[in-house]
Parts: sequence; structure tokens; C-alpha cells
Amino acid sequence: MREDLKKNIESVGKENYVRTMFDSIAPHYDFLNLVMTGGLVRWWHRAFARSTRLRAGGTALDVACGTGDLTAVCARQVGPRGRVVGLDLSPEMLSLARRKLSARGLEGWSELIVGNALELPFADASFDCASIGFALRNVVDIERTVREMARVVRPGGRVVALEISKPQNRMIRWPYFVYFYHVVPLLDRAYGWVGGKVRPYTYLPHSLTNFPNQERLADTFRSVGLTDVAYQGLTGGVVTLHVGVKP
Repeated sequence: MREDLKKNIESVGKENYVRTMFDSIAPHYDFLNLVMTGGLVRWWHRAFARSTRLRAGGTALDVACGTGDLTAVCARQVGPRGRVVGLDLSPEMLSLARRKLSARGLEGWSELIVGNALELPFADASFDCASIGFALRNVVDIERTVREMARVVRPGGRVVALEISKPQNRMIRWPYFVYFYHVVPLLDRAYGWVGGKVRPYTYLPHSLTNFPNQERLADTFRSVGLTDVAYQGLTGGVVTLHVGVKP
């Protein structure tokens, strides 16, 4: 990780840095996500939807929900008789999520709250599914986050994580790393974030550097007691979908 970025994160703590970062980039987040992924994020969302196994009338928790894309996916699946909660540290991201859910007619059975993934404010066995999308890299404690998600899921329910990953295929990995580590950070310059303490698109690739690979993350799912743990690489493994079942 760049030394200046590392110092900025250490000076305020990772949790505060992440909250400030997402509050700052909230107005641009959805557009830049679409551009940066070449529109593939929409296909990844469809793969996510297939993994939740949610049905009409079900309940879901979307942890670190950001602007609410996966919250909306879950809300469509459970319908008006169901209940979906999106939780995030960033009030600004939640503000955009609220507008998005309202525009799609999903707000009637969706709730958005400020909260911490490390201490989910819900009773045990409250949901049929708990999900997290592109945010495990941002939490202070990955195992504790997954454990909390497993805690609030009912027996037979699912914990689902959609996350950026390191492709195992060498022919894909090196071009991807060149793009991710050298091209993506240029967005900071394009949007004038280079001089500030928050540099989101420099932080983004480097947040993957020490992130566990697919099998290690699967081991974390198993270590918190989840069963039938599996993962599926998407788009050559640049993104991975992880699933575990609460016994």
C-alpha cells in the first residue's frame, strides 16, 4: 500500500477512514462503479440473486449495503410480504440507497439503517439470508463480520458474500492487476482526490493486496460454523461469490 495512504488510514483508523471515504464519493459511486467494471457489475448482481435462495415473503439483511443495489435485488425477491434491511456505516451512501429504493417502488418493505458490520443490531436467527457485497475488504475484522452475519441468519439460511478477488488464471491475473493497480487509481486524479487524505481509487486496489484468497475466505466461512461452503469465480475470477449455510 502506498505509504501516504497507509499513514492516512492509520491516523484516523480504518473504520473512520472508510466511513469518510464513502461519504465523500457517494454522489459518484454508482457511475464510477459502472464505468470501472465495464457494466459487468450488473451481471454479477444477477449471479448474486441466484445464490440467495430468497423467496416471496422472506427476510434479508444486506450488510455494508452502500447505495443499495443488492438491497434492491433482495427486495425484489422477497416482495411486499417480505422484509429487507440494508445497513451501512455511511449516512451519505444510505441517503442514495433510500432514493434508489423509492424510485424502484421497493421502499415499502425495505429499511435502511446506520450500523456496524461488527455488531449487527439484530437478534439471533432474524433473517433468511445475510449478504455483503464488495465490502469485506473494508471491515476491520473479516471473521467477526462473517460470524455476525451467521449469527443473525436462521438455521437453513444463507450467508452470501460477493467480493473482488485475485484471479487464479495467470493469463487473466496479470492484465487484471495492471488495470486494477495502475489504471483504476487514475480515477482519483480525474475527480480531484489526489491532494486529499481520502483517495478512494488508490485505496480500492490496495485493499485487495492482503485480502484472503478464495480458499482462505471459504475457510473463514467454515470456521464460524457455516456448512455447504462453496465459492464461484465470476468473469475469470476477478470477482468471487461465496456462500455458506447456517446449520
